[in-house]
Amino acid sequence: MRHDDRAGMASAAATHAADPGARAPRPPIPMIVLGGYLGAGKTTIVNALLRNADGLRVTVLVNDFGAINIDASLIRERGDDVIGLENGCVCCTIGGRLVETLIALGEREVRPDLLVIEASGVSDPMRIAQVGLLDRAFRLHGIVVAVDASGIDDTLDDRYVGDIARRQIAAASTLVLTKADLATSDEQRRVRARLSALGATRIVVTADNGVVPREILLPDDALTMPGLLSPRPLRGSRDALPEGLRAFDWQTDGLIDRERLKAALALCPGKLLRAKGFVALPGERMSEMHAVGARVAFTRRPEMSRRPSHIVVIGVLTDEEIVQLRSAFRASTLPGDAAA
Repeated sequence: MRHDDRAGMASAAATHAADPGARAPRPPIPMIVLGGYLGAGKTTIVNALLRNADGLRVTVLVNDFGAINIDASLIRERGDDVIGLENGCVCCTIGGRLVETLIALGEREVRPDLLVIEASGVSDPMRIAQVGLLDRAFRLHGIVVAVDASGIDDTLDDRYVGDIARRQIAAASTLVLTKADLATSDEQRRVRARLSALGATRIVVTADNGVVPREILLPDDALTMPGLLSPRPLRGSRDALPEGLRAFDWQTDGLIDRERLKAALALCPGKLLRAKGFVALPGERMSEMHAVGARVAFTRRPEMSRRPSHIVVIGVLTDEEIVQLRSAFRASTLPGDAAA
């Protein structure tokens, strides 16, 4: 992304914030960047999401419609750069206009419940995520990278494209094994071991005909909606989740030190899927906190009255690691404040 593009988005956001007539801030749109080398199965994942997003407004940004073979029965209208689906989802081409597309999307009156940016097969999904986060209308929900279980060894060992694939894997907050039916159990175990050595995450899931476990893609408040991503058919979707994926929550009445909390969330590198919550920080009423992988972001919520801080953590965690995290959260409470 060019420097003037970044400056333009930052300037537009600042102008909007400074406008006294601007509307009250709206909750940010959860954003997923879907990466993976050519042929890894990204388009299959996108199609599964669009087919099964009953009731959830999903906008997908892609470089080229040609690779997206959307079921014709789903298409309500089709233009040069937008395909509207009967279930309320939208698929848009972006070409080189990612910044402009994101600004326009964030300013819509009716915004999507989830934004998915399908990165090209040779791009760096981390850089695309950084572009999206320049606009506060979006919040990173995950960097999901598809990995072809049957062909990733050849890709990684290729002297011309191996570095591209390694950068994509290193950027992921979640790795999705695709085409697992083409690899033996031993091959899958070996691929998982190699990914553990290369990636910054231990969160590895398996796609079944492009369907990814709900917990990976869907916004947290959509997980309770009936029918979402109920594939037709899908067997063993729960078994596709990584072993040991667990959730716990923690509360305190005291003020939280921001840097200590960030340090606490970094204690189990590669094992955190997400953490979210509302925390009371010094000098502020409340802030909304979101962590995806190693990235932690705070958003001030001045309209919220002071209340106990409450954090929910999801990750591949042992009992000992949960105890360690709880202890570190307690240590992030400022002296003189009581932690529960």
